[in-house]
Amino acid sequence: MLVEFTKMNGAGNDFVLIDNRARKWKPDSRQIARICDRHAGVGGDGLILLLPCASGRADWAWDFYNSDGGSAEMCGNGARCFARFVRRLTGAKNDITFETSAGIITASFQGERVTVSLTPPKDFRLHQAIAVRGGNVTVHSVDTGVPHAVIYVPDADQAMVASLGAEIRGHAHFAPRGTNVNFVELRGAGALRVRTYERGVEGETLACGTGVTAAALISAELHKLVSPVRVQVRGGDWLEVSFEKKDGQFANVRLTGPADFVFEGKIVV
Repeated sequence: MLVEFTKMNGAGNDFVLIDNRARKWKPDSRQIARICDRHAGVGGDGLILLLPCASGRADWAWDFYNSDGGSAEMCGNGARCFARFVRRLTGAKNDITFETSAGIITASFQGERVTVSLTPPKDFRLHQAIAVRGGNVTVHSVDTGVPHAVIYVPDADQAMVASLGAEIRGHAHFAPRGTNVNFVELRGAGALRVRTYERGVEGETLACGTGVTAAALISAELHKLVSPVRVQVRGGDWLEVSFEKKDGQFANVRLTGPADFVFEGKIVV
């Protein structure tokens, strides 16, 4: 079967997007992993399928898969790319909504930049001491659509993302789901630098939207950063996280950043 695709990236986090509104293709994990393989396929951190919204609660729906072929609830950078992809396909002029397994997402457009609403964060856990091979490390965690751990480091460029990230990602403390792991440097003036080890990719990505959001919200809680928080990711781009805080709870959380088209093609699946 020959499938048309669009390759996009959001701040370096790259995705393969496919129009599956007719539901002609039901991929399995092996096919997804091959498409996302950077040598044998198109290459990407994830694959996103556009679907009609069966529930009627939103304009559209998606199926989102990590590059290992497993499904995931939410992806902030993927959501921005998906929104521009839908807009190009459908000619939508205004905001669009789409249903994910994490909830309904709203996207608005500012030229080539996109702002997406995120589901309310949950499961805040601060100042957790967990044992790793090098001793104990203090970790903070929150679910911003998917689970994230945050570790503060003096210099993100020197952080042990590959080794420590992999260890914490599968740590018993975060069983059974595991967690994404963010290494966060406070930059001053309401800015952060973040590097992320992503669950499902099983390595560092150039950006992670839900990870950036987790870092911003935990930094607002612990270090009194105010909305909006600017975050520089590994790829060099800057994302912006805005939010409100009401009665001690975060609300109206939004993520803004680029969503760029790279190329289009066809692949045999």
